[in-house]
Amino acid sequence: MYDLAIIWDWLAFAVRWLHVITAIAWIGSSFYFVALDLGLNRNISGPADGEEWQVHGGGFYHIRKYLVAPDAMPDHLTWFKWESYATWLSGAALLMIVYWVGAELYLIDPSKADLAVWQGIAISGASLSIGWLVYDRLCKSPLGDRPTTLMLLLFVLLVVMSWGYHQVFTGRAALLHLGAFTATIMSANVFFIIMPNQRIVVADLKAGRKPDPKYGKIAKLRSTHNNYLTLPVLFLMLSNHYPLAYATEHAWIIAALVFLIGVCIRHYFNTMHQRKAAPSWTWAVTVILFITLAWLSTAPFMFEEYETSEAAELEGSALHYAQAAGFDEVEQIVVGRCSMCHAREPVWEGIRWAPKEVLLETRADIAGAARQIYLQAGVSHAMPPANITELPEEDRRAIRRWYRQADETPRPVEETGEIVIGQGS
Repeated sequence: MYDLAIIWDWLAFAVRWLHVITAIAWIGSSFYFVALDLGLNRNISGPADGEEWQVHGGGFYHIRKYLVAPDAMPDHLTWFKWESYATWLSGAALLMIVYWVGAELYLIDPSKADLAVWQGIAISGASLSIGWLVYDRLCKSPLGDRPTTLMLLLFVLLVVMSWGYHQVFTGRAALLHLGAFTATIMSANVFFIIMPNQRIVVADLKAGRKPDPKYGKIAKLRSTHNNYLTLPVLFLMLSNHYPLAYATEHAWIIAALVFLIGVCIRHYFNTMHQRKAAPSWTWAVTVILFITLAWLSTAPFMFEEYETSEAAELEGSALHYAQAAGFDEVEQIVVGRCSMCHAREPVWEGIRWAPKEVLLETRADIAGAARQIYLQAGVSHAMPPANITELPEEDRRAIRRWYRQADETPRPVEETGEIVIGQGS
């Protein structure tokens, strides 16, 4: 059983790697085509809407755009869709691996909402579809002809969801879910709107009919939205590595400001691609917004008070690991070697907040972070960094024995009738 903790962590790493690779491919192609479309030379004769000469890798490329479509269907047509689909699917898998399986540690915050694991997972999964349904209805309404108003309403929707997620989930999970919420809108745009509209145009060409330009117009609107949402999504996906972004009471406001920053940056580059005067004011606004969110991040972290944690009655996985043989020894090791940094008020010089928001002061803290302790300090030497507190090998062996003993011990059946799966399983 204990090997499953290592296998599971490598599985999470592999899926994360895939997610990053596919996201790079999707974002790269998206940015490229938006820049290409905005920078086309339209002062040309003939049926093409614009053309562009580019040089790369020792060769020259002559690119033409046809609006709505060329006169005849080309023999070879490249579709750009799998980058989007693979990014969303790998992201969904990673969400399940990290936040659903590790719901007790990473997803649910009992101080905000006293949820069972299945309830947290249900809210997590169901909430991702809400944004697409509302957004799609807005786009198909008369607001579709008023893109600026539509974008403002989309921003309001994102702010509301940011606030809502922070009322239910941990700060880390809230920002990650807001990113997934936004990414679902983006990928759904490709799957439900952009690709079907392009298939209609292709079918018309094959049948010898003149394609309706409305399909291209609709697809371009959704593609533009995706372009402006990309940078905020990247920030939200990276935020789980930086407690300053997610572990404050103003985290939902920080997330809202990030969307404004993303719009400013993309507006600057999109304007440049159109060969217009660069709107330098966007950088001034970006700096002001970034300073504002950095200031907001200094608000007190939303940690459970030491006394409250110390007096808490353990349950679930935390209780199981606390009852396992060897826990008392491990508790002394962790408190002596790790808690000076991983504390509500760190005493290690230069450390102002507990790294990664991981607290290791009380029994509840340590038992709740069992899998992290095992992987970071037991199996690997990742912690302490550079072994700065001189954690001896015999203490690492004690951590491994404790964790493996716990995972080899059958779990009790809870009141729900479900067998609890360990964090290392």
